[in-house]
Amino acid sequence: MSNSPLSGRRVAILATDGVEEVELVQPRSAVESAGATTTLVALTHGDIQAMNNDVEAGSTFAVDRVVADVSVDDFDALILPGGTTNPDALRTDSDAVEFVRQFVTAGKPVGVICHGPWILVEADVVRGRTLTSYPSIRTDIRNAGGIVVDEEVVVDNGLISSRNPGDLPAFCAALVDQFSA
Repeated sequence: MSNSPLSGRRVAILATDGVEEVELVQPRSAVESAGATTTLVALTHGDIQAMNNDVEAGSTFAVDRVVADVSVDDFDALILPGGTTNPDALRTDSDAVEFVRQFVTAGKPVGVICHGPWILVEADVVRGRTLTSYPSIRTDIRNAGGIVVDEEVVVDNGLISSRNPGDLPAFCAALVDQFSA
């Protein structure tokens, strides 16, 4: 087997200001180390401001593409990092919601962590799906028809979910595994 299981794979990372830095950096590094090319997709051009523990400003990251200008056909997989303000802002943007909806309905793998499932709820794609998340948004997932479990990583037919930064090692391993399938 190749040492680069994701060679040739194109992975979108959808994020905006307020993204939890470690939930952007570690999954990005994991899939790039496995051979994937990543594209940071955001709401606007320029840089996004990451946060540490939701309240402390972290690094800034250059945006590669704007969500209004990309297509699901441009990518093989999607990562949705958390933080509280990041997915909250994304779920109010119709282009971001539609991009996520199209990814899930196309059956392409989607990795989501922490508060990230908020945009899945907004896109109405959790109904009947089993996933995990940060505890405070589990009621939202249940109300949208999702099945919530409290596990380190959950894989449901290409939907890979984890609860928090403590789950990143398992989440990153599952991303590489599922994105290479």
